[in-house]
Parts: sequence; C-alpha cells; structure tokens
Amino acid sequence: MKRLRVLALLALCWSLAGARNLAAQDLVITNVRIVVGNGNVINQGSIVIRGGRIASVSAGAANVPGVQTIDARGMTAMPGFIDGHRHVNTGPNEKVQMQQLLDAGYTTVLSGGGPAEGNLTLKDHIEKGVIKGPRIIPSGRVDLGGNQTPEKARAEVQRLAALGVKFIGEQNLTPKPGPTAKELENLRAIVDESKKVGVWIQIHAVSPQAMMAAVDAGVIKLVHTPHFGWLSFEDAKKVAAAGVKQLSTIGFGVPVFGVFADDNVPRFRDGGAWPDKILDGDGRGQEAGYKAVNARTSWDAGVIYGYGTDTGYLAKAGLEHELKSLNLMFSMQDIIKLMGPNSASYIEMSDQLGTLEAGKLADIVVLNGNPLDGYWNMLNAKLTIVGGRILSDQR
Repeated sequence: MKRLRVLALLALCWSLAGARNLAAQDLVITNVRIVVGNGNVINQGSIVIRGGRIASVSAGAANVPGVQTIDARGMTAMPGFIDGHRHVNTGPNEKVQMQQLLDAGYTTVLSGGGPAEGNLTLKDHIEKGVIKGPRIIPSGRVDLGGNQTPEKARAEVQRLAALGVKFIGEQNLTPKPGPTAKELENLRAIVDESKKVGVWIQIHAVSPQAMMAAVDAGVIKLVHTPHFGWLSFEDAKKVAAAGVKQLSTIGFGVPVFGVFADDNVPRFRDGGAWPDKILDGDGRGQEAGYKAVNARTSWDAGVIYGYGTDTGYLAKAGLEHELKSLNLMFSMQDIIKLMGPNSASYIEMSDQLGTLEAGKLADIVVLNGNPLDGYWNMLNAKLTIVGGRILSDQR
C-alpha cells in the first residue's frame, strides 16, 4: 500500500511538472538585435513576453522587475522558423525528431503527409507535454487517382474535417504530360467540398502544366515550386492574380553532401543516388535548375511565396539545404520575408506568427550572429521559444 502511495505521489509530481512545462513563461530578452520580419531591424533592443505573447518590442533596454531576463548581447532574435511542408508523424522516434526541429529553430510545422490520425496524435503528445516539440499543424490526404470517385473524395474531406484537420495535402497531379481528366474531376470535387467544411486543399503540382491546371480548378495552396519545365512570367502572374500561396521546396533536385555519408558523393535528399533517385527525373538533376528559376519567377510575379522543405531527414541539415538553395535566387531580406510573414500567411496564421510584434505569439529563435549577413547564421540557433516557453537552450 505504501509503495502504491509513493507511485501515486510520483505520478502526481510528474503531472504537475508537465503542467508547469506547458505554462508560458514571462520573459525579457534584452541587448538583442531584433529582425522584426516586416523589413525593420532594431540593432539593440528588448522583447518583453507575457503569458505566451509578445507584450512589447522596443529599442534599448527594458526594466521589468521580477521577470526572467536573458542578456542576448551579440545575438539576433527573429521569428521562429515555420516549415509549411515537413514530413512528421507520431512514432517511436518522435521525441528525438521533435527536439531536433526545436534545436534547429523551428517553432511551427505543417505536417507534410502520413496518416492524419498519426499527425493528430503527435500534436496531442506535444500539447499535453508528453514530449517537447514545435507547434504541429496536422494534415490529411485524399487520393485523386486510382479507384477514387468525386463522391468518395468528398466523403474523405468530410471525415478529415470532422477529425479536426484543417489542411489536406499530398494530392499529386500527374506532371507529364499533365493531370488526367479523372484527377481534375476529383480535384474539383474536393476543392468544392473543402469550402463547405472549412479546410484548405494543398496540391503537389510539380510541372507548370500541373500547376496551372490546379489553379484553374480553384486550388490556392501549392506545396511545390514546379521542377519539370519553365514557368512563364505570364502564367506566374495568373497564379498571383488568383491569390495563390506557394511553398519553396527548391532543395528538391539539389545534391546533398555530408549528411548521409562523409565521402563527398552527391546524394538525393533521401540518401539515394543523385540524380538517379529523383522521381521521374529529366536527367542530370535539371530539376534543381528549374526550381530555382521558377521560384524567382513566382516571386517577381507577386505570388505569396513561403518556406517548405518537403523533407523528413535531419532538421538542421534540411534547413541548411533549403536555405543555401534559396540563397541562389533570393537575398537575405527576401528569405526573412519568405520564412516569416509569407510562411505565416500560407498556414493562415498571419495574425499570430511571422513577425515579432506586440500581440503576436512569442515564437522566437535567438541566433548567434546576424542572419542578414548570410543564411549560415540561421544555422546557429541558441534559444528556441514557442508560445513563450523556452524549449531549446543551446547557449
């Protein structure tokens, strides 16, 4: 009996500790360079956090007695990283993988696939304090090909919405020669149904013709920058005019070095041979060139262009790979806008995330260095704060 009482007391203590970990902290970050995310930079300022939200962002010091103060002299605070398409799910390695994302500076991740139930379980584990992790936005999947029919596709959209899923992704349109009539019929059905139940449809359209077909069907969220052929500026302007939001994922096709083996051999992002493992590749990794140029075409045409890796491997390595690929075509000022306000817009959280401004959620990454000097300084996360909670401290 005594042993049972001890076990019960330990369980209670664990539960209370979990509750404390879930509680947002009141914090002050001072002596820090602040990259607000809206184009403004405060070279030396302070951020006051109360109840999980940013209370103030100002130049100079902030005197807030009785509140934990972090002296971040020589460091930079910027909006926490948002990955709009990352492959995560529940499982035996979720604790390690979520900590890797936090250590890399990610504060919000929109799941890029896998069973919706597993996405929801992962979200639940994080929200209940079972594990630490970034904010998880679960997604689901509705197939467009095979034996699918518009009626079954609509029913699956309804089922996913009832589960609490707000984003439905991983729908793939045939890139070459283009989507089939059946795919488009099913796509139009799920787009129509999504409007009735209040969810967002995301499409993998990896060729210009698939991209334009998706936009014509009413899709306004595109997971990929197309990588099979060149996107014309005229088509890109049509995409922008339709209010489409698009993710980068331009590291697709670019060879990876030093991640899966330290032998200076180029590999695809899953560790397979490059360029052989590129799905339906055009040969010699031409996809990497298409993506980079098409990315800039979309941006210059006014498309709301955000950040996504479409990866599942090591978080920091994936971050570096996507950033260096983006830096081929985008300035650091562009990349900060792309990763902050534009990515927040893609996940429909512009009012909560994407910039460091009073009233927004305190999702902050503190870096050792100035990201405006180069993307490599975005690989040196020292603090990752999610909703006012310090979840990674690598100082």
